[in-house]
Amino acid sequence: MAKKKGDDDRKIVADNRKARFAYAIESSLEAGIALMGSEVKSLRTGKATIAESYAQAKDGEIFLINANIPEYSKAARFGHEPKRMRKLLVHKAEARKLSVAVQREGMTLIPLRLYFTPKGIAKIELGVARGKKLHDKRETEKKRDWARDKARIMRAKG
Repeated sequence: MAKKKGDDDRKIVADNRKARFAYAIESSLEAGIALMGSEVKSLRTGKATIAESYAQAKDGEIFLINANIPEYSKAARFGHEPKRMRKLLVHKAEARKLSVAVQREGMTLIPLRLYFTPKGIAKIELGVARGKKLHDKRETEKKRDWARDKARIMRAKG
């Protein structure tokens, strides 16, 4: 049986569901993360949060800021700081392009989800996004409600 495009074997660790509500996501890209051993162990338990985090371009590199990966209890002495700044692994050309988008066009780099690939490598999906205004958020909510009601009506008609 062939795999469909939507099917994948990624193990999602953290999902930023509020990002799609608060931001209009223009594009997204996959990046690796430079982690310590205790951070990887902690991620495997699935207790990370990326809801308040963002990415920032600095000196031609991209860094993930304010992502919370809790300390791994069994790594006593050699643990890590839960909210430390983590380097994201992207090509130099991509990093340059992202920093230009953030500086000139007023975009924001938002982490959408943190996951492990089938090979066991930790990756993060970054969204290049523009912040929504209050009326945009209301419009999104109306569209979502109408889609839900429409599906309910179609189901009732059979």
